[in-house]
Amino acid sequence: MGSEPNFRVAVDVGGTFIDFVLLDPLSGEIRIEKEASLPDRLAAQLVKGIGRFSVGLDQVAQLFHGTTVGVNALVQEKGAKVGLITTKGFRDVLEIGRGRRKEIYNWVFRAPKPLVERSMRREVAERLAFDGTVLHPLDLAELDREVDLLLGKDTEAIAITFLHSYANPVHEIAARDRIAARYPTLPVTVSHEVTGEWREYERSSTTVLNAFIQPMVKAYLDGLGARVRAEGYHRPLAIMQSSGGVCSAEIAAEKPIRTLMSGPAGGVIGSKFLCDRMGLKHAICTDVGGTTYDVALIEQGAILERSSTEINERPVLGSLIDIISIGAGGGSIAWLDHRPGLCVGPQSAGAMPGPVCFGKGGVKPTVTDAHVVLGRLDPDYFLGGRMAIDVDAAARAIEDSIAAPLGIDLIAAAEGILAIAETNMANAIRGKTVARGLDPREFVMLAYGGGGGMFACAVAAELEIPTIIVPPAPANFSAWGLLTADYIEDEVRTKVTAFDQNHLEGHLATLASLETTARRAIEGYGFAAAEVELLYRFDLRFRGQEYAITVAVDQPFGEKEAVLSSTRRRFVAAHQQLYGHGDVDADLEIVSLRCRAIGHVAPPEIRAIPEAARQGAKPRRDVHFREAGGFVSCPVMQRASFAPGYQVLGPAIIDEWSTTTVVHPGWQASGDSFGNLVLEPIAQGDKPSCP
Repeated sequence: MGSEPNFRVAVDVGGTFIDFVLLDPLSGEIRIEKEASLPDRLAAQLVKGIGRFSVGLDQVAQLFHGTTVGVNALVQEKGAKVGLITTKGFRDVLEIGRGRRKEIYNWVFRAPKPLVERSMRREVAERLAFDGTVLHPLDLAELDREVDLLLGKDTEAIAITFLHSYANPVHEIAARDRIAARYPTLPVTVSHEVTGEWREYERSSTTVLNAFIQPMVKAYLDGLGARVRAEGYHRPLAIMQSSGGVCSAEIAAEKPIRTLMSGPAGGVIGSKFLCDRMGLKHAICTDVGGTTYDVALIEQGAILERSSTEINERPVLGSLIDIISIGAGGGSIAWLDHRPGLCVGPQSAGAMPGPVCFGKGGVKPTVTDAHVVLGRLDPDYFLGGRMAIDVDAAARAIEDSIAAPLGIDLIAAAEGILAIAETNMANAIRGKTVARGLDPREFVMLAYGGGGGMFACAVAAELEIPTIIVPPAPANFSAWGLLTADYIEDEVRTKVTAFDQNHLEGHLATLASLETTARRAIEGYGFAAAEVELLYRFDLRFRGQEYAITVAVDQPFGEKEAVLSSTRRRFVAAHQQLYGHGDVDADLEIVSLRCRAIGHVAPPEIRAIPEAARQGAKPRRDVHFREAGGFVSCPVMQRASFAPGYQVLGPAIIDEWSTTTVVHPGWQASGDSFGNLVLEPIAQGDKPSCP
């Protein structure tokens, strides 16, 4: 072992397991590991998992980390006690919201209560016009009184949102500096630093949510940094962002709102990298973890992104990969409602106690328990034999909680659990494709995560998706995707004006300012100016519309008329695809300008796989398929045998130490030169691999 660190390690923290990938750039070797995701000692589990590689942290050159600490805190509403300081007259923005009932036919619908109760929302005298002009200066004496009042109520973090601060942050900067001078250790979040966009409700929500999780995330990242430094790692810790790029741990600790989709983003970035190498333009990325089923799209070779999302019905502004997550993972709990009707999720057994079959104290049946009862998981080979599986306990849980109350047999109950989970998964994909005018039959499905290969055939058959790709080590694919991620910094500013020849010069001046800030941030990671890639986007709308569409802008500093015409064409085409109409001559408005700076990291190499020797005699296992009407004797294959040219016709089971792929009747599996499993419907005339 040389003295210079050269290994690259990626760590993805999920709801049930922590996934690890180690890359040796010299040999190209990739190794994977897993550890239980224990919320009360994540840092210790992280170090323990890396230790399984028999590589010291002093030999690690780069450490990438996808974290769920922030999003878990929001989902569970376990964060800091936040005090909000805002412009006089606007303390109730969080409560008023958009002034509408989201579920219009639900007469008992209640929006979630603000994370900051009204007595903790304080006002100070200050006012800006929409263009940033100061109408009333900030009253610092009043600010001091309100901060002291909040601290007297045990406030742990301060959020500051002043009206129109996206146009001119002068008052927010003055307030932040004043509080820092008086209370240096008090966490303070100011809105213009987490989002430069308008819409007071959404911007206030984003700022409060960042303040709510910031102390917890900072404590975790600081503790993790101290732990890995004690083990010999003294280089920057790269944290995955919702946008699909990484940033420093210091930035993530101050702006944890940027990390909410950190975990699933890694899988989508890995999918994009793999699709580029395979020449695939359209892909549905599906990640089945212990808690959620995550879906994202790659269309025309680009990952679909969005500029806002919701967590627990609370809006969040910021650039992020367009991912939908539903409660349909391996640990999702099966339960009966008041009718009684069978339901699956969104509640999850998590890592502790986990599914009943894990034997860690779980008593509620889960999706994984249903797989075990139907024979799809080998109780003697789960996680390569590291974890014992109690089939009888899983059967009892389903029998007692589902089958007996419904008056059906055990197998029907287990099949029902999977059928509901699979339907929920298919509907999630429909929401990303059909609802946008896209045909899922024109896409391939990338199936990864610990349960990706177990559900892929059933979901693809429901949607008539013709090809499934299960990448190597799919259970750790999101962690592997972190190794392909680049450093990304996004800058955005709202500036609502006409998009025409008369105003273009001002737009370009704003864009140049955003570029300078974004470029400087990437250069701070050690990239030379010539190594920074810049991408530009405008949020455009027809004049008189309320919402905008984000479109890419090529060479915005080129010939003005070409910039206007090419951007207009792109916007109108996007509007026609989404809404079915678009006037090529109508007046346009620009709402926000966006600049992304990228510092590219050398990705792992995907090497061609040589042909492998065929397997000899294969063990068989009885597995239940509803298509076959019962249990079928299936061959149990090892994933390592699926080199290029090797094929098996379903039904069959393909095992690897960290996951299982289920090849349903009517499907076939083969290996390709990239090490993937490729699953496709059996062509007419082919014979199944087992009777």
